[in-house]
Amino acid sequence: MGRPRPVAAVGAAAQRQADRRGPRPGRRAGQGRRGPLGHRARQGRLALQGPGVEGQPGLPPHRPGLPGGLRRPRAHPGVRAPGLAHRRAGADGRDAADQRGGPTNTLAGNPAALKRTFETSGANLVRGARNFVHDVRHNGGLPSQVDLRPFRVGGNLAVTPGRVVYRDDVCELIQYQPTTPEVRTRPVLMFPPQINRYYFMDLAPKRSFIEHAVGRGIQFFTISWRNPTAEQSDWDLDTYVTTCLHAIDAVCEITGSDDVATLGLCAGGITMSTLLATMAARGDDRVKAAAFGVTLLDFDVPAPLGMLSSRRLLRAARKESSKKGVLEGESLAKIFAWLRPNDLVWNYWVNNYLMGNDPPTFDILAWNSDSTRMPGALHAQFLKVFEDNVLTKPGGITVLGEPVDLSRITCDTYVTGALTDHLTPWQGCYRTTQLVDPDSDSTFVLSSSGHIASLVNPPGNPKARMFTGPRPGPDPLEWRAAATERVGTWWEHWAEWMIARGGPEKRAPAQLGSRRHRPGDPAPGQYVHGR
Repeated sequence: MGRPRPVAAVGAAAQRQADRRGPRPGRRAGQGRRGPLGHRARQGRLALQGPGVEGQPGLPPHRPGLPGGLRRPRAHPGVRAPGLAHRRAGADGRDAADQRGGPTNTLAGNPAALKRTFETSGANLVRGARNFVHDVRHNGGLPSQVDLRPFRVGGNLAVTPGRVVYRDDVCELIQYQPTTPEVRTRPVLMFPPQINRYYFMDLAPKRSFIEHAVGRGIQFFTISWRNPTAEQSDWDLDTYVTTCLHAIDAVCEITGSDDVATLGLCAGGITMSTLLATMAARGDDRVKAAAFGVTLLDFDVPAPLGMLSSRRLLRAARKESSKKGVLEGESLAKIFAWLRPNDLVWNYWVNNYLMGNDPPTFDILAWNSDSTRMPGALHAQFLKVFEDNVLTKPGGITVLGEPVDLSRITCDTYVTGALTDHLTPWQGCYRTTQLVDPDSDSTFVLSSSGHIASLVNPPGNPKARMFTGPRPGPDPLEWRAAATERVGTWWEHWAEWMIARGGPEKRAPAQLGSRRHRPGDPAPGQYVHGR
């Protein structure tokens, strides 16, 4: 009960609870102010803006950093506290109820909306009604978080030049065009999470991790997962690790390199960890360096999503995905919204319906709305990983007939966490450094942002901070106390780390692919468009 459960594990079951709650006018919104995915929304503090709002009786004071004015539990972040999630579950439930009850989600109770109504002679309410009807028809009744009209995948999203050089039933492999005269000999292969599309790391020019990597002379490949349907319900870790091995084969053949470096993000890092352990069990040492981006492998940490950690919900989630064959991405979207209703529901309720504004135009929110599915078999395995914490137990899970033992991972590892991450607590991400071979070279970097914001974190932001420190030891708090705060992002730090492990330079290839793996569709390929 003290472990966090990624939203994918419980989305389908908890969706029913969210549907029963539903956005209801006349109920009270919480007072947190952070916008979706840790980014402050353009419209700002709409729910409580307007003359005379601050200090009104009945409106609780704003407490930055936690939704709905929740106080942060006074628990030692580095100490396992089995009872913490249970206590926090009750607090989260009360908070969700509080966030439905106040006046500011109604026209009569929102001074800013009343002012707008008088100024526009009610035109804002006409626009709001249109927005409401659109969301009922096309967004499951939740307020839209983003205006999708300006965005097109392959048009102004996911535009770094590249070609599909390998495709099977499970994935496409994309190779990116070098932009430097010389490149490092050791290529990098990225594994994105199965429940999301890969292009959050290739959003737009100057906001693309992939663009940044190739600009540093790194040969870069990524997997783009196929969006499964019920016909692929039996796809599991065996399926995904097999296709990862095929991708490594292709990358090595195309580049002429005997080995690779890898990068696993979020749940993609879970898959990558089982891949590395399986390869180690077979004596396959072709991965020489591996990076984990905001990935939890040890779930025995205080749970910010404690409300969702009940075994009843987990059983219901397993039953639902087993029945349908897949976990629907739309279920996850609803759960993400109701985990942070103040930010992800009521903020947009006021903006879209009472103020009559269009939702914000923001690339990361457009990506976030581009949901995918997860096969039922993989979902069941991930639930086992979460419930039983099997990745911390040598042989706790078997992949391709090999018992998974993370301590057999001997390659250099680079692990990132995010200071304000509400999905994968940084102390849990830190634990990865202790699960791999203790004699291996492991680096930990802590970003000063949230889950997705820490990944989409291009250089040049003067407010961006990260913590780097000594070789990680058992206690994350001791590491942080000894760490140094630096201006910048992990993109730059990882690139330097990777270049140091990238081998000698060679002339950049004039063409992508090879005779065996001929270049096919331009990036972003076909699978990214699959519905």
